[in-house]
Amino acid sequence: MSISVVIPAYNAAPWLVDAIASVAAQDVPAEVIVVDDGSTDDTVAVAERAGVRVLRHPAARGPSAARNSGARAATGDAVLFLDADDRLLPGALAAAAACRTAHPAAAFVYGAHRRVDAAWRPLTPAVLVRCEPDARLAFLRTNCVGMIASALFDRAKLLEAGGFDEALRQCEDYDLFLRLALRWPVACHVRLMAEYRIHGTNASGDPARVLAAAWAVQARHEPADPAGRAAVARGRREWAVAYALAAWRDIAGLSPARIAGQRWRMARLAPAASLIAAATWAARRILPQAAFARVKRRLTGTPQPGRANLGDLDRPTPISPNFGYDRGTPIDRFYIERFLDRHRADITGRVLEVGDAAYSQQFGGAAITRQDVLHAHAENPEATIVGDLGQPGLLPADAFDCMVLTQTLMLVWDMPAAAAELYRALKPGGVLLLTVPGTSSVDRGEWGANWFWSLTGSSVTRMFEGLFGAENMTLRVEGNVYAATCFLHGLAQEEVRTDWLEQADTAYPMVVTLRAVKAG
Repeated sequence: MSISVVIPAYNAAPWLVDAIASVAAQDVPAEVIVVDDGSTDDTVAVAERAGVRVLRHPAARGPSAARNSGARAATGDAVLFLDADDRLLPGALAAAAACRTAHPAAAFVYGAHRRVDAAWRPLTPAVLVRCEPDARLAFLRTNCVGMIASALFDRAKLLEAGGFDEALRQCEDYDLFLRLALRWPVACHVRLMAEYRIHGTNASGDPARVLAAAWAVQARHEPADPAGRAAVARGRREWAVAYALAAWRDIAGLSPARIAGQRWRMARLAPAASLIAAATWAARRILPQAAFARVKRRLTGTPQPGRANLGDLDRPTPISPNFGYDRGTPIDRFYIERFLDRHRADITGRVLEVGDAAYSQQFGGAAITRQDVLHAHAENPEATIVGDLGQPGLLPADAFDCMVLTQTLMLVWDMPAAAAELYRALKPGGVLLLTVPGTSSVDRGEWGANWFWSLTGSSVTRMFEGLFGAENMTLRVEGNVYAATCFLHGLAQEEVRTDWLEQADTAYPMVVTLRAVKAG
């Protein structure tokens, strides 16, 4: 994979050296293109001294035009846009390249970023808003990327989509992300990619102007389906509060007149959110620190220590001890069945499933030419293969077009041996569809004594990438603290909020899904 880094620059001489140096320090080589957008300072001289390629606009045309010029001139098949006052962090390009290799159909991949001051001192921890499991809905709600330099684009798809809209002077990156996410897959990784330097002259310095631009971008892409419209409505509300709070922060270096102007414009644009922000600002100054903390927690919905209301969950035993089967559909099935539905086209030819053939028949059906069932006990009437998956040679070699292995691997003591056996039994080009539990109760019945493991995305990756190769694997971590809490108490899908189940948080893995293809 070849990578080009495009740096749009307008009167950026004080910053440009750091940006170029951060690319040169990467352990993956990259072409660097500085696009001078009509600068009147020494921007071009700084770039030429650094020995990088320079394109020039005789007059300023804006960052979107500069990025488009750089993308068209780039020779790499992947392109990253780095603003001249920001910088990449070590290992950024390697992490992005690995993610892109693992997700070749993605229009772009992205990682985390953080904000720093003019001296590169961190102002925030790493920020990563995941787009899983539905990138379309995620980007309709918000700009998940947040910082353009944390994204690596497929150059061909970028150009096919028309690049950046040069008529936009705010949120042009969000507009591009949305256009791409509505047409192609998007993937993210957890590596910290870049630092966004705050120095008082940033283009994003007026919250009201940025909020208006973000709303306009959402409106131009608002879909007709209910889920899409709900995502846009939720995004408008959340952004209004976030930018109103930003307008009411005391920012060092801004004059009182400029701060007042920002707050006035925000009040006209988002009056309800501005009232919340103004009340928060006033409470911070009027109330003692402890009292303000209580008010802030009430406004944000986070209870103060000792005041959390656990309600029906305030008990040492679960509401249902049976995964929720006695109340409806277990919550983990939401993730498992959605995963299999996405990949139903893989369930074809000779198929192996563990336990029974229910999922194979539900999602593969007539496409299956031969069905096998692996079970630990010979008494199972559906079993065509009996034994422990960790036993080498249990399965025939190069035999299966697809294997469906849901919530099973944790019952095998020697999981690496089981992974090797699965790989050996697949035909070249065959597909493994695997799900494993993360946060879960342990079965109280026949499988409890053999429930050995819970897994994370990292452990599944480590176990399988040496066999299949990262480029042949697509892995997702599903669930969040809400989903995990409800599942542990045995609540059913039918009694919880599906929209909250869809929000992925890798710190609370509930189900890990893996699609892996054996190279042929």
